[in-house]
Amino acid sequence: MRQINVRVDDAQYAEIEARAAAAGMSVPDYVRQVVADEANDLRHRFLSAAAYFGAEWGEHFAERFGHPANASSPAGRGRGHLVDEQGAAA
Repeated sequence: MRQINVRVDDAQYAEIEARAAAAGMSVPDYVRQVVADEANDLRHRFLSAAAYFGAEWGEHFAERFGHPANASSPAGRGRGHLVDEQGAAA
Protein backbone atom coordinates (compact mmCIF):
# COMPACT_ATOMS: atom_id res chain seq x y z
CA MET A 1 0.00 0.00 0.00
CA ARG A 2 1.26 3.50 -0.88
CA GLN A 3 1.45 6.40 1.54
CA ILE A 4 0.83 10.10 0.79
CA ASN A 5 1.84 12.88 3.19
CA VAL A 6 -0.07 16.15 2.98
CA ARG A 7 0.59 19.34 4.92
CA VAL A 8 -2.39 21.45 6.02
CA ASP A 9 -2.59 24.49 8.25
CA ASP A 10 -4.26 24.39 11.67
CA ALA A 11 -7.57 25.77 10.42
CA GLN A 12 -7.76 23.20 7.62
CA TYR A 13 -6.93 20.40 10.03
CA ALA A 14 -9.61 21.56 12.46
CA GLU A 15 -12.20 21.51 9.66
CA ILE A 16 -11.09 18.06 8.50
CA GLU A 17 -11.14 16.80 12.08
CA ALA A 18 -14.68 18.16 12.60
CA ARG A 19 -15.93 16.57 9.39
CA ALA A 20 -14.33 13.26 10.28
CA ALA A 21 -15.95 13.33 13.71
CA ALA A 22 -19.34 14.16 12.18
CA ALA A 23 -18.93 11.16 9.88
CA GLY A 24 -17.93 8.95 12.82
CA MET A 25 -14.49 8.38 11.32
CA SER A 26 -10.89 8.92 12.30
CA VAL A 27 -9.04 11.68 10.46
CA PRO A 28 -6.88 9.23 8.44
CA ASP A 29 -9.93 7.15 7.47
CA TYR A 30 -11.91 10.26 6.54
CA VAL A 31 -9.10 11.69 4.40
CA ARG A 32 -8.56 8.29 2.76
CA GLN A 33 -12.28 8.17 1.87
CA VAL A 34 -12.34 11.74 0.51
CA VAL A 35 -9.29 11.09 -1.66
CA ALA A 36 -10.70 7.76 -2.87
CA ASP A 37 -14.04 9.39 -3.74
CA GLU A 38 -12.26 12.11 -5.69
CA ALA A 39 -10.00 9.60 -7.43
CA ASN A 40 -12.89 7.43 -8.59
CA ASP A 41 -14.88 10.48 -9.72
CA LEU A 42 -17.70 9.82 -7.23
CA ARG A 43 -17.92 13.48 -6.15
CA HIS A 44 -18.06 14.75 -9.73
CA ARG A 45 -20.74 12.22 -10.69
CA PHE A 46 -22.81 13.13 -7.62
CA LEU A 47 -22.59 16.87 -8.31
CA SER A 48 -23.46 16.34 -11.98
CA ALA A 49 -26.46 14.23 -11.05
CA ALA A 50 -27.58 16.77 -8.43
CA ALA A 51 -27.31 19.61 -10.97
CA TYR A 52 -29.35 17.61 -13.49
CA PHE A 53 -31.97 16.75 -10.87
CA GLY A 54 -32.19 20.39 -9.78
CA ALA A 55 -32.59 21.59 -13.36
CA GLU A 56 -35.30 19.01 -14.07
CA TRP A 57 -37.24 19.15 -10.80
CA GLY A 58 -36.29 22.45 -9.13
CA GLU A 59 -39.41 24.33 -10.16
CA HIS A 60 -41.65 21.46 -9.04
CA PHE A 61 -40.03 21.55 -5.60
CA ALA A 62 -40.34 25.34 -5.48
CA GLU A 63 -44.06 25.13 -6.35
CA ARG A 64 -44.66 22.51 -3.68
CA PHE A 65 -42.30 23.58 -0.90
CA GLY A 66 -41.44 27.21 -1.62
CA HIS A 67 -38.20 28.87 -2.61
CA PRO A 68 -35.08 28.79 -0.40
CA ALA A 69 -34.74 32.05 1.54
CA ASN A 70 -31.79 34.20 0.54
CA ALA A 71 -30.64 31.63 -2.01
CA SER A 72 -28.21 34.12 -3.49
CA SER A 73 -26.74 34.96 -0.08
CA PRO A 74 -24.03 32.66 1.32
CA ALA A 75 -25.46 33.21 4.81
CA GLY A 76 -28.84 31.88 3.70
CA ARG A 77 -27.61 28.78 1.92
CA GLY A 78 -28.23 25.42 3.47
CA ARG A 79 -30.30 26.82 6.30
CA GLY A 80 -33.54 25.10 5.29
CA HIS A 81 -35.63 28.27 5.51
CA LEU A 82 -38.31 28.50 2.87
CA VAL A 83 -40.25 31.49 1.59
CA ASP A 84 -43.41 31.62 -0.48
CA GLU A 85 -43.59 33.43 -3.81
CA GLN A 86 -44.25 36.78 -2.04
CA GLY A 87 -41.12 36.33 0.08
CA ALA A 88 -42.91 35.53 3.34
CA ALA A 89 -41.59 32.72 5.53
CA ALA A 90 -43.23 29.44 4.64
